[in-house]
Amino acid sequence: MAGQVRVETEGAIGWIVFDHAERRNAITGAMWRAIPAAAAQLESDESVRVVVLRGAGEMAFVSGADISEFKQARSGVGARDYDEQNARAFGALARLRKPVLACIHGFCVGGGAAISLTADVRYAAEDAVFAIPAARLGLGYSAGGLRTLVDVVGAANAREIFFTARRFDAAEALRLGLVQRVLPKAELDGFVRETALAIAENAPLTLRSAKLVLSELAKPEAERDAGAIEDSIRACYVSEDYAEGVRAFLEKRRPQFRGR
Repeated sequence: MAGQVRVETEGAIGWIVFDHAERRNAITGAMWRAIPAAAAQLESDESVRVVVLRGAGEMAFVSGADISEFKQARSGVGARDYDEQNARAFGALARLRKPVLACIHGFCVGGGAAISLTADVRYAAEDAVFAIPAARLGLGYSAGGLRTLVDVVGAANAREIFFTARRFDAAEALRLGLVQRVLPKAELDGFVRETALAIAENAPLTLRSAKLVLSELAKPEAERDAGAIEDSIRACYVSEDYAEGVRAFLEKRRPQFRGR
């Protein structure tokens, strides 16, 4: 079947590449099913400290789910199975304990927008185009997917994006908080790589703790895991990396963190 999810490593950076170029990187069922394994591979690779999501080429991040499969795979009783495999893919990306960046060229539509929302930080090229066109297809949309959109852009903006199903550009995405920066197309890849490398120089346990704490703080107070928050913070203070960070500061040199 056309389309694949590639895992690539470049030093401390792990890349998950959505490659279905002839269909603007639309995600097939096989690609959805491959995402959890790709995420698990990079989670378990101790040499990888930052994960970057991107589409193959520069025409699209992901233009959505492959609609050519919908009649067979996303109808009737099969619709629930299709949605469950999507949920597993989103969950696997969202549960990555390492910082996750999204590098967005061109189309970031439907399932592509949902994939981008699993990233901690999103950077877009000036030509990026966003939309969630479920209402034009008659699809039911998961509560989890809408909750994530609301968390990022707010309830009123989420309603407007979803109800109108319209496309909007990178400048509006920046205004809405959907992306954190917009860069000239020729500069995006280099900026994302440099940012990922800068993040990778920082203490992995501190980054992991911060990601966990920020995720917990986004939940209602009654649902927060206070024990997990406290454990993650304590793990930083008893780590070799904390001792190394203090030594490096006093010795006026760059710390060499090992994630221990």
